[in-house]
Amino acid sequence: MGKEKVHINIVVIGHVDSGKSTTTGHLIYKLGGIDKRVIERFEKEAAEMNKRSFKYAWVLDKLKAERERGITIDIALWKFETTKYYCTVIDAPGHRDFIKNMITGTSQADCAVLIIDSTTGGFEAGISKDGQTREHALLAFTLGVRQMICCCNKMDATTPKYSKPRYDEIVKEVSSYIKKVGYNPDKIPFVPISGFEGDNMIERSTNLDWYKGPTLLEALDQIQEPKRPSDKPLRLPLQDVYKIGGIGTVPVGRVETGVIKPGMVVTFGPTGLTTEVKSVEMHHEALQEALPGDNVGFNVKNVAVKDLKRGYVASNSKDDPAKGAASFTSQIDRRSGKELEKEPKFLKNGDAGIVKMIPTKPMVVETFSEYPPLGRFAVRDMRQTVAVGVIKNVDKKDPSGAKVTKAAAKKGANSGDSYSGWVQWVRWWWVLWLGVEACCGCGEWGCLSGFSGGGGSGCLMVDRDLVTVLWRCWWLCYGGEVVDLAA
Repeated sequence: MGKEKVHINIVVIGHVDSGKSTTTGHLIYKLGGIDKRVIERFEKEAAEMNKRSFKYAWVLDKLKAERERGITIDIALWKFETTKYYCTVIDAPGHRDFIKNMITGTSQADCAVLIIDSTTGGFEAGISKDGQTREHALLAFTLGVRQMICCCNKMDATTPKYSKPRYDEIVKEVSSYIKKVGYNPDKIPFVPISGFEGDNMIERSTNLDWYKGPTLLEALDQIQEPKRPSDKPLRLPLQDVYKIGGIGTVPVGRVETGVIKPGMVVTFGPTGLTTEVKSVEMHHEALQEALPGDNVGFNVKNVAVKDLKRGYVASNSKDDPAKGAASFTSQIDRRSGKELEKEPKFLKNGDAGIVKMIPTKPMVVETFSEYPPLGRFAVRDMRQTVAVGVIKNVDKKDPSGAKVTKAAAKKGANSGDSYSGWVQWVRWWWVLWLGVEACCGCGEWGCLSGFSGGGGSGCLMVDRDLVTVLWRCWWLCYGGEVVDLAA
């Protein structure tokens, strides 16, 4: 897996038909992530559907619906290595109908690669008010992706081909917008490329000899290594949940904080479902532990697929387990610290405000100061992003009727609580005393005649009945089920 290299996550974003999947697929192919015979098969299949230019995109667009429509619907994950990094690349959908999937992918990234269509009409459509170039850049910054690479794609299709004036025009306009979003354009490379022809992706292209900056591969190696909060409690938002034959239920997602490892007892917020982690994998390789930034799948015991959903958050049951939010206070679009109006009835375009929000459905959020990845949010209405902000504080609520699986109970989890060893022993002896009282009626420690049926002799006679009651007492403490001791 290249463990000596740092693992980073890259999300590829941009307007629909800007060439995201083609560029990503070609990059993976160039870096040896896919066999040449597979590309040749994709090329043949694409030609049969009269979509010859989609051969690289099909490396990632696996769904039949995506192939037939020629657009990415869900996010796709792949891996490749640069000189410096071991990369997971996330191809996000550009079509506005699938913006929720784009948000899922972007929230997992350390760096965004913004693909811009450089063709006449293509760039203008993407950068327009209704285009996804603007919204994707805004959402990337809102979701905490602070590093970005801009690729001016389809340079082979500009007028004239590989036009420097067109490149300069795009750089000027995009720089102006991303500066308003919050990025520093001076620190963002603008790489002119052709995702289909391969210009400037791995090696410098003679067609673009006027460009003196880094290639796409060099720009990826210039990404600053992200800091990983592995010392914080576990937070792993679920991207999806799968049922795999012969294995069982496998939730997948990115570790945001803390670590997850086999044998750990995890609690899923907001429901409070608690179970044991059986195994952890990344790109089909077993891990002893997964660290922040790792996109992993983990097998959980005694849990059905229907019990987990995208958006749930896995946490360590014994270290600040995740809980649902009854309400939370958020700071919308921070501009200045001045109070302009107290308790306004509404916020209009450009306003900032402190807002109390009450979720209509159970959800997990955290304060930005404690868990930054779970402390940012975007509000969408009528297929548009209408507000962004950070969460200041959360009023959490304990889940009612939370399920604890048998695997978790054996590990010491009981209804979401975590008990140290001595507390468990106190509980055990307390229930044993209740067992004595239930069996013989006197409750005296020396009188165990009810256990042995010895008629009140007062001696500890270990026979079959005593062992049965002791076992039932232990099961009441550790098994998480109520047992009729007098039965």
